[in-house]
Amino acid sequence: MTVRVLIVDDQALFREALATLLEVQPEIDVVGEAANGEEAVRLCAELSPDVALMDLRMPVLDGIAATARLRAGQPGVRVLALTTFDDDEDVFAALRAGAVGYLLKDVSSTRLVEALVAAQRGESVLQPSVAAKLVARVARLPAETPRPSVTPLSDRELEVVRLLADGRSNREIAKTLFLAEGTVKNLVTSVLSKLQVRDRTQAALRAKELGLF
Repeated sequence: MTVRVLIVDDQALFREALATLLEVQPEIDVVGEAANGEEAVRLCAELSPDVALMDLRMPVLDGIAATARLRAGQPGVRVLALTTFDDDEDVFAALRAGAVGYLLKDVSSTRLVEALVAAQRGESVLQPSVAAKLVARVARLPAETPRPSVTPLSDRELEVVRLLADGRSNREIAKTLFLAEGTVKNLVTSVLSKLQVRDRTQAALRAKELGLF
């Protein structure tokens, strides 16, 4: 199954180059391009892409506001932020708005394709530097009322959650641990259940809170 992608960026040359790069990938079907967030929201309604590959700093309507609109009105469209900037406020604002992942424009084409496929499945995909920012912010938070205890993770599940915190995709985790990708998917599902969280980003943060790495 191919991933239907809408490219959203205010730089026409970058959009065209990215579309050319992605269209030769058998896993990807570029269904359209948008020059700003407002156009992206409209085209998502018309084209129903699986993933909107979203720049953040754009005229008319920025990527963060567009992400929030899509989350509210078209929750079936996954938003993957692709931007030049990784400052803290952009990162946290995009994730709070509903982006399932955050990558920088220096990402490799292989990594980008893997991230788009993962985003279609609803997986969180984070640049390692972004994952590190999230973990660092959690470490600075004041202590809260203890949450209910969780089921202990197995040694293999601990390895998986540590790699999740590095922003690794299922495919990368499988290669690192010499496992089948399906096995990794099952391990991730088990980790989410045991840590009582909804997604991979929350799993990494929860594991940090619990001192698992």
